[in-house]
Amino acid sequence: MKTAVSTVETKTWSLIYADFKEITKARLAVSVVFSSIAGYFLGALEINFISILLLSFGGYCMVGASNAFNQIIEKDLDVLMDRTKNRPIPAGRMTVNKALILAVVLTVIGIISLYILNPKTAMFGAISIFLYTSVYTPLKTITPLSVFVGAFPGAIPFMLGWVAATNDFGIEPGTLFMIQFFWQFPHFWALAWMLDEDYKKGGFKMLPTGKKDKGTALQIIMYTIWMLVISVIPVFGFTGRLHLSIPAAIVVFAMGLVMLVFAFKLYEKRDNKSARKLMLASVSYITLMQIVYVIDKFLQ
Repeated sequence: MKTAVSTVETKTWSLIYADFKEITKARLAVSVVFSSIAGYFLGALEINFISILLLSFGGYCMVGASNAFNQIIEKDLDVLMDRTKNRPIPAGRMTVNKALILAVVLTVIGIISLYILNPKTAMFGAISIFLYTSVYTPLKTITPLSVFVGAFPGAIPFMLGWVAATNDFGIEPGTLFMIQFFWQFPHFWALAWMLDEDYKKGGFKMLPTGKKDKGTALQIIMYTIWMLVISVIPVFGFTGRLHLSIPAAIVVFAMGLVMLVFAFKLYEKRDNKSARKLMLASVSYITLMQIVYVIDKFLQ
């Protein structure tokens, strides 16, 4: 009997954990934390592991809170789309009140954790939540410009790590912000291209022209070029303490060129397969670029 009860309890906790991961979008949150830690390593004069833990915990909480608020606001639209209809709220596994309590708790402990690091880090974290939930989310069903607005909170994590390490916002975190800002357009539009039919079921306007056409593909190419250029600017010595050696710049530039090739392929073929390849290339790019930046700093 005890074994049966124990099995039921284990399954219950397993489901709760699975729903927590779903409502906080765990994979996305972890990738955001990774970006923040990379920024921290770039900005830190000496590594403090307590600071890294606070940044990681606080960062996850802030992203998790943003995603929970987002799913509360979009609960009626999520039911309409195949990729979101099994989320905890539309599927009925979690009530709106419970999700709201979770989102508020995550926001509070996230801001406190980041504030312990320094007030500027907490401020940028709070700005990120506000822009994501109060501006980006409502605009998604109104205008494709929502992606431009959403790129601002999406670009904060990389520079947030630098601010966490230095308590300062200047040219260095500004450059990190711009790299991730321009990267988001080809990344997200490739994803939106793949999911266009599903997004339309929910009434979301995500592609810049509203269609999977040459106009959208051309904008993806242009933003990829901007990302490519900005990602190697530190090699010219314009960006304060943020340096990039010539070999590292060549590697980063080459990775950007690979992504640009996939963007041109999408322009040429305009199909979901090409969009998926570009999306996967963009995920590889942002991760490897940040690793190259960090390794390069410690090799110089």
